[in-house]
Amino acid sequence: MGVLDQVFPEFETLFGDMFGTTAAALLQAHPTPEQIAELDLDQLASLLHKHSRGRFGRAKAEQIQEAARNSFGVTLALDALTAQLQILLAQIRFLREQVTDLEERIAAYLEQVPQHLTSIPGIGSVLAAAILGEIGDIRRFKNGSALVAYAGIDPIVFQTGEFRARSTRMSKRGSHYLRRAIWQAAQVAARDDPALKPFYEEKRRGGKHHFAAVGAVANKLVHIIYAVLRDNKPYVPAVRETAS
Repeated sequence: MGVLDQVFPEFETLFGDMFGTTAAALLQAHPTPEQIAELDLDQLASLLHKHSRGRFGRAKAEQIQEAARNSFGVTLALDALTAQLQILLAQIRFLREQVTDLEERIAAYLEQVPQHLTSIPGIGSVLAAAILGEIGDIRRFKNGSALVAYAGIDPIVFQTGEFRARSTRMSKRGSHYLRRAIWQAAQVAARDDPALKPFYEEKRRGGKHHFAAVGAVANKLVHIIYAVLRDNKPYVPAVRETAS
């Protein structure tokens, strides 16, 4: 944000998300480095602790105050810039509230639809609604591979003479929205699904790049989605037993 770059240019180095919950709460209450530098350290630490749900505390408060005291932010027309910054922060907060309201409405509508997609790790109400909306009647697809092709999750295959190589890029065919939803779900499944996480880790150990491994997870995830919708039953991870 250009205004913040002028008022407090060092701020972007202090938070992973400049306008995440904690950062936005701090800027809304104390929008200039001068105000932050003059804050009681315990008060600043308390604000950070509250809005980060305990993730940040006194150490972060000290880091922020140090940056504020040594800021190279402008001082000319600071009142006008501060007012503009607070207006923009209010707009961001409003948009986030609208997104939250929309997600709650989607979840409420989804409860009226017989589905078990949300039993799959990585698929919440919003992604489930997007997937259902793009797939429609699962009987349109004769098997999981047909759904994979429709989603554009199948890797591109190059073949020249006797040389055959499988690319890690997605084919980009099919539904862009479905592919995006599945990709988002696959990234969570690669971390949290008790069956797909070991599969992801196996791909990584085999030398696959992170995105290629997630792509392989996404492919398997589509087959899981197909089975869940076809059978109208919750997902049960097929966890492989390890030898003791």
